Amino acid sequence: MRYSQLFPKTIREAPKDATAINHKLLVRGGFVDQLMAGSWTLLPLGWRVVTKITQIIREEMDAIGGQEMLMPLMHPKEIWNETGRWESASEVMYQLKDTREKEFALSFTHEEIVMDLLRKHISSYKDLPVAIYHFSTKFRNEPRATGGILRGREFLMKDLYSAHATEKDLMGFYERVSEAYLKIFKRMGFEVYVTEAAGGVFTDRQTREFQVVAEAGEDTIYVKPGTHEAYNKEVFSGNEAEFEVKRAIEVGNIFPFGDKKYAEKMKVGFTDRDGQKKLVFFASYGIGVTRLLGTAVEVFHDDKGIVWPKVIAPFQAHLVGLGAGERESGRAGEVYERLTKLGIEVLWDETERGAGEKFADADLLGIPVRLVVSEKTGDKIEWKGRNRRETELVEIEEAIARLK
Repeated sequence: MRYSQLFPKTIREAPKDATAINHKLLVRGGFVDQLMAGSWTLLPLGWRVVTKITQIIREEMDAIGGQEMLMPLMHPKEIWNETGRWESASEVMYQLKDTREKEFALSFTHEEIVMDLLRKHISSYKDLPVAIYHFSTKFRNEPRATGGILRGREFLMKDLYSAHATEKDLMGFYERVSEAYLKIFKRMGFEVYVTEAAGGVFTDRQTREFQVVAEAGEDTIYVKPGTHEAYNKEVFSGNEAEFEVKRAIEVGNIFPFGDKKYAEKMKVGFTDRDGQKKLVFFASYGIGVTRLLGTAVEVFHDDKGIVWPKVIAPFQAHLVGLGAGERESGRAGEVYERLTKLGIEVLWDETERGAGEKFADADLLGIPVRLVVSEKTGDKIEWKGRNRRETELVEIEEAIARLK
């Protein structure tokens, strides 16, 4: 990608109402744009990051047997009435009527929709277990849509749902998902605390959250010293002096519902080996995809801009051409063409701007490696890691080997 063709360009000043670091840096870098409070456009750079986040999640969900699909976002009132959540979750749910006075909800989650699918398509223990997931938009009537992209009224989420013949099988899969979540967050470079928490509008059982420590976090967690186990403030009942108190961002959660909360109310059952009618055991598992975008910026940044982990960076390298001969042609163009043909993702700044402005943009955008081609570099390339101060001159072959 040539920087001159990138939409949009970076901006110098953060929005006046921005207080969160992710809000300031993502807007300045042209990763996101705010339409209104809690509603964000993922611009091309932001979408590239989110695409890489979703691929990591997809790989780990597929690895434990999850099957990807896509469910509707607008739901009839009747299906929410079956569980009583049209009323009990009305504070967070966007409810509306069409011109025929028929009532609908915009999805804030999909438990009822999955239950409806299950009762249509399973009948025997041989049809179980089932694990299905999707990436979709969620709508939640947040009273305080603050913290940049961390807390939106419309956001992208991965939600997985599983149904089982026994509680033992359910809890075994629950632990497998928990382990998969830890792999996902570790791949992205996060240090995650597994936190016992309340179930909110989803369940009256305790649930498990995955928390990333950050000053911008809205949650308070109590960590057992020397471990990555913690309790959310909502359920904490210990002696505060024996725990480390941290601010954290919730990036994922998992809910074990059993056979009562949804299956009993929606009459979702199956015939077991003995011919007896049983209710399915059910659970759901969520990851806030766009929240991970904001969390990464909160955790990985410095005073100059974002410092993306390489696995989710929008490009692998930021190529800067300096000098009149390197703007539209010259060796920078040759390097760009060669890297691109090898499948290496490169953002090439070939604009007619000074070195200082180009380097400031490179620091703000946070791509892991900055490559500079100029008269001074000769037949070599200047290599600089985004998280390092020093630069070095390397041969093109070495640069390629490192990037690949």
